[in-house]
Amino acid sequence: MFLTITEFFGHFHPLVVHLPIGILLMAVLLYWLSQNPKFQSFRPAVAFVVLCGMISAIIACISGYLLSISDDYNDDIVGWHQWMGISVALVSVLWYLQERNFRFLKKAKFLSGALFILIMITGHLGGALTHGSDYLTGPLEDIFSDDPDVNTVFTPVADVQEAVVYTDLVRPVLQTKCYSCHGRSKQKGDLRMDDTLKLMEGGKDGIVIDRSQPDESEMVRRLLLPVDNDDHMPPREKGQLTENQVSLLHWWIASGADFTKKVKEFEQPEKMKSVLLTFQEVEGSRDTVTFVPTSRVAKADQKIFDRLNERGIMAMTVGKESNYLSVNFFTDTLITDEDTDLLLGLKKQVIWLKIGFTDLKDAHMSKIAQLTNLTRLSMEHTSVTDEGIKQLTACKQLKYLNLVGTPVTAQGILALKDLPQLRSVYVYQTGVSESDFPALEAALPGVKIDSGGYKVPTLVTDTTEVKLVKQ
Repeated sequence: MFLTITEFFGHFHPLVVHLPIGILLMAVLLYWLSQNPKFQSFRPAVAFVVLCGMISAIIACISGYLLSISDDYNDDIVGWHQWMGISVALVSVLWYLQERNFRFLKKAKFLSGALFILIMITGHLGGALTHGSDYLTGPLEDIFSDDPDVNTVFTPVADVQEAVVYTDLVRPVLQTKCYSCHGRSKQKGDLRMDDTLKLMEGGKDGIVIDRSQPDESEMVRRLLLPVDNDDHMPPREKGQLTENQVSLLHWWIASGADFTKKVKEFEQPEKMKSVLLTFQEVEGSRDTVTFVPTSRVAKADQKIFDRLNERGIMAMTVGKESNYLSVNFFTDTLITDEDTDLLLGLKKQVIWLKIGFTDLKDAHMSKIAQLTNLTRLSMEHTSVTDEGIKQLTACKQLKYLNLVGTPVTAQGILALKDLPQLRSVYVYQTGVSESDFPALEAALPGVKIDSGGYKVPTLVTDTTEVKLVKQ
């Protein structure tokens, strides 16, 4: 009970800590200005402003102490931040006492200068606790340093098959999404992720990477929770991982979470090859059409959402402020009636569906077609034929359709000519021949019919279908 109470009051620290900073800096400014004869009228207000700053500084010290014993931060930085904060409070008390006793006014100049310096130091240490010790110097280090641990942006991998999985792919993801809370300066839940040994040890709730049960690994479980779930990681106010990044972490853990092997040394399912190829480019660097509706939608049924993820079907919100969903059959390749029924339970929310490399058949398409808010549908390398494609005429919001490696012919594509939003259809390795293109272009003006020769464009959260140039 005591820990719960201290945690409750400790969490007020970020709310109150800015009060003494602003108020006491205002007191310093008023005092310094009042030394000029033009602004002597400010002098009587100094004592009252210092009093307000002193009280708020004491409250901030108390709440900060309670937060320090109920949360996980770097002990060294916490200690310095704590004593600098106490120093701010003590100096403000001394200054107020001097303001009330005019015999000691000659020392006010010294106290105001000391207080200004202490506020700057304390504020910097507070920023180091919450944003990392390099939050000020990080941007400069990104520019001038060659140290990969300092680099906080994703850089292209020249040859992904030659890349070391952890060093070149996994660590940059963890670095940009996880280290701020689980790094050198701060270890929430006693979990430190920037040290490989400590990463495998886990935190106070146990291990986060289970090589024998990757789907049960705490890291994967928390990544797949809804963004607004309290246990979801990263927290909703932080930058979220893309689906490709989540897929990478899941594959790395399932492959044994080795820290030294190269990509080419791991077994790579066809889907994973496509995901890995996206790391040869900086994700999100290409221009794409907006595929998220502007209208709002109700939140998805939590039970259905959880059930999909339990079955190995990756369901994620498309953004931290959106209830629309992206669903990816990344590990579930055998489509069952339960799978499609679960999708129907979320038909208002699902707008992106990646169901390629599965045993999807025409018989499933009647239910897929009921997802009328779909804007993106990837069903590459499935056995769906023209009969199944014709059922998509009900999906009036559909903009993107990936049919690579399916038996679909031009007749199936022509059935989609009345879809008002359709912009891109990918037909590499299908039954569509070169002679069919004039008729398709005439029937679907404004729709890009892609016959291959280069990579299928992707969104930030999408996987990439690789297209080989015909010899």
